[in-house]
Amino acid sequence: MFRNILSVGGFTLLSRLAGFVRDVVMAAVLGAGPVAEAFLIAFRLPNHFRAIFAEGAFNAAFVPTYARLRQEDGTPAARHFADEILAGMTAVHVVLLVLALGFTPQFVGLLAPGLVDDPFRFDLAVTLTRITFPYLALISLATLVTGALNASERFAVAAAAPILLNVSMVGTLLAASLFPTAGHAAAWGVLIAGVAQLAVVGADAERAGIGLRFAMPRLDPGTRQFLKALGPAIIGSAGVQIALFADTIIATFLPAGALPALYYADRINQLPVGVVGIAVGTVLLPEMARRLAAKDDTGAAQAQARAVELATVLGIPFVAASLVVPDLVMRALFARGAFSAADAASAAATLRAYGVGLLAFVVVRAFIAPFHARGDTRTPMIASLSAVALHLAPKPLLMNPPAQVGLALATAVGAWLNVGLLVAFARRAGYPVGDAALAGHLARLGGVLVVTAAALYGAHRLAEAVIPAGMPGREEAMLLLVVVIGAVVYGAAVLGLLGRGFVAGLAGRRRLRGPAA
Repeated sequence: MFRNILSVGGFTLLSRLAGFVRDVVMAAVLGAGPVAEAFLIAFRLPNHFRAIFAEGAFNAAFVPTYARLRQEDGTPAARHFADEILAGMTAVHVVLLVLALGFTPQFVGLLAPGLVDDPFRFDLAVTLTRITFPYLALISLATLVTGALNASERFAVAAAAPILLNVSMVGTLLAASLFPTAGHAAAWGVLIAGVAQLAVVGADAERAGIGLRFAMPRLDPGTRQFLKALGPAIIGSAGVQIALFADTIIATFLPAGALPALYYADRINQLPVGVVGIAVGTVLLPEMARRLAAKDDTGAAQAQARAVELATVLGIPFVAASLVVPDLVMRALFARGAFSAADAASAAATLRAYGVGLLAFVVVRAFIAPFHARGDTRTPMIASLSAVALHLAPKPLLMNPPAQVGLALATAVGAWLNVGLLVAFARRAGYPVGDAALAGHLARLGGVLVVTAAALYGAHRLAEAVIPAGMPGREEAMLLLVVVIGAVVYGAAVLGLLGRGFVAGLAGRRRLRGPAA
């Protein structure tokens, strides 16, 4: 399992690094002005719907059913199930695309009501949304193929495919002079990437002998199980997106620059979530589903515990950096071109607020997996919606200072509420939450976080003292020095507080017990 996590995480890291290059180029070309805000609205609309209907919800319903059919009835039965779902999904997305293209102004007005009184930004957002929205259908179909690949223990190509989004957008942004605006260039980059990603994962599925075809959907047991799980999963995924919708809506009423500050802070925040959290969830779900199908409950609990530990230990450096040196991070990465030092400071304050909940964002999929692996999508839905309801109410009060920083902090608090509710519901249902060693390891990992944060603070002060002011590339050099010192201290803290045996276990050198190991 851990080799697969590292494989997925490695390719996801490459994707996030490519995403960083994309964001640097986008910040320099688009800046934080009206064209940037119009594009970010156009980019967020299909991505909100993708997160609701595709990635989280779809995988939660599809992967356990596909894995069970593949184990019990063989690959042909699982493939036929996937073919039926493909036909139904395509029909749904055709209808959704027609509605979206026909009612784009209404969609944009719903997501960004603060732009209605600004004809330039509103009209541009409508135009760009019509370019980007087909990406939703393309990436949803790619998600179905990815789910089949993951359930068949093929992770690499599917994990690498998102790199194409970043490559495509960088290419079109660098050619922005050929488009009416830089926003048009970025939007066409999104659409091109959707086509490319579907082609790449489709080709890998063909090589694996599980290439998908259209089949008339039937309400057979597999499809009924899928649909029964899909409804609650969609509602649960919608809970998180409701909070993000609220942030976007409120930010359109805030002074110019609030929406880009949220975007760039969230991009840094999403680096460990994507590299670590999603990788852990992607591999853990089919792993637990296989173990539970084999009646290996102990092995499933051990797999969850090691996944939580791995997500935590890899997330700690990012948490420490977000809380201690966010200003340096934002200045070094983005403060160039059209993105000013003031823009970087605003994004840094927002990143620090997100950092409060970063560990929760990273580990939440490991706490959702025990439910989804058992076919229970209703309980995570309840946890997600409850957490959203508890932290969404005060958000409109945050339109005045601290503005977007308050929105990010409320979202961080909501992430911890979600994790807490998932743990409580798991215990109430009698599901083991990890194993006996988990609590002790997490306590010592808390010590690693404190030591790492202190090291970053000291390294930052040292960098300010030894690197001359006014030196070209000073911020980048300071960040590099802080990262090197922080990494050394972090590694020493992990070995000192948890020992080589813990590290060897996370590296997969100690096999889990049970038939599915």
